[in-house]
Amino acid sequence: MSPQTTSLVLVALDTSFEHPAPVRVVANAMTGYVNRLGAIWVEGQIAQLTRRPSTATVFMTLRDPLAEVSVQVTCHRSVLDAMPTPVTEGARVVVHAKFTYYVPRGSLSLQAREIRPVGVGELLARVEHLKRLLAAEGLLAAARKKPLPFLPACVGLVCGRASAAERDVVENARRRWPAVEFAIREVAVQGPNAVSEVRAALVELDADPAVEVIVIARGGGSLEDLLPFSNETLLRAAAACTTALVSAIGHEVDQPLLDLVADLRASTPTDAGKRIVPDMLAEIAGVQQARQRAESALRGRLNREAATVQGLRSRPVMADPGRLLRSFADEIAAARQRAARAARSRFTHAAQDVDHLTSRVRALSPAATLARGYAVAQTADGRVIRSPAQVSPGDRLRLRVDGGELAAEAL
Repeated sequence: MSPQTTSLVLVALDTSFEHPAPVRVVANAMTGYVNRLGAIWVEGQIAQLTRRPSTATVFMTLRDPLAEVSVQVTCHRSVLDAMPTPVTEGARVVVHAKFTYYVPRGSLSLQAREIRPVGVGELLARVEHLKRLLAAEGLLAAARKKPLPFLPACVGLVCGRASAAERDVVENARRRWPAVEFAIREVAVQGPNAVSEVRAALVELDADPAVEVIVIARGGGSLEDLLPFSNETLLRAAAACTTALVSAIGHEVDQPLLDLVADLRASTPTDAGKRIVPDMLAEIAGVQQARQRAESALRGRLNREAATVQGLRSRPVMADPGRLLRSFADEIAAARQRAARAARSRFTHAAQDVDHLTSRVRALSPAATLARGYAVAQTADGRVIRSPAQVSPGDRLRLRVDGGELAAEAL
């Protein structure tokens, strides 16, 4: 800024029709005036929020909910990123900002240095901080959640006194399973005593061995009304509960932190009544279907086995079991016949061989020679005489002829 401009900022502009001030001088003077203003705190509602990925500047319109008055606000994106919860249009905030005058457009706006939520926004910020704390401790992890029993005999119910939530849970549960029993603890579900009474009822039901599942139910309400169910004391008692816990707080859009700590979140008390017990009619239908499937499977198995047996019976060997034996008997008879023929043939050949050998033996036997008229001369001591020189006249001889022996004397 030039020295002349600085002097114009410090003193009032002296202008007239004959000596008007140029626009640039007026703009510079406005800039000087605005820069001399200090930072201020402004409360309002965000009517419009523009955040472009390509620029670091965020543009907002802050309006007064009680009057049709608004002011433009700009800030660096880091200001919004530093907030505990993301800010949205319609949120009430308190902005620490300084006036700025944009010379090229001639527009006056506030440049925010800090933004804080107020009212509901502040409550949401506190709830979000507690949520991050519990998540860091692992109390919101899915791994620690306990499954609900399939058919609890007794259900613990923490609800308001003579409330619609109690009626919704009990009626819907008994409509599905009439035999279910309830241990009901009626407590304050909003106000200064809500946290202590709900926690005491929860601890009492958790210590009761007959209670198999606990339901904490409440109808809808504002954020302030449901705030006790985001209280750290109650949440830690719920996390320490050894009995399966169901949270049924508010309507579908409501989600206090108890929904995240509990083992199961029901969107409404009516939904809780439907989820804690099975549907008797559905279970009976399921049993009937299972019986039908089992019977069908058994019949199918029996039919397959009967078909297998029938197929086996229709085979020739099963239709006439003696057929195989008869074929074996025929083979045995044929084998016996072949063996008999072979034996007879062998005996016949053997007899012929014996006859041949007998003929040959007879032909070669001395008895055959004797039969032709020859005789064998032997001495008295039985020596065969082959030469006349072997005997002397008067020796006694034995003549062996066909048919016997004769006594003789040598001459």
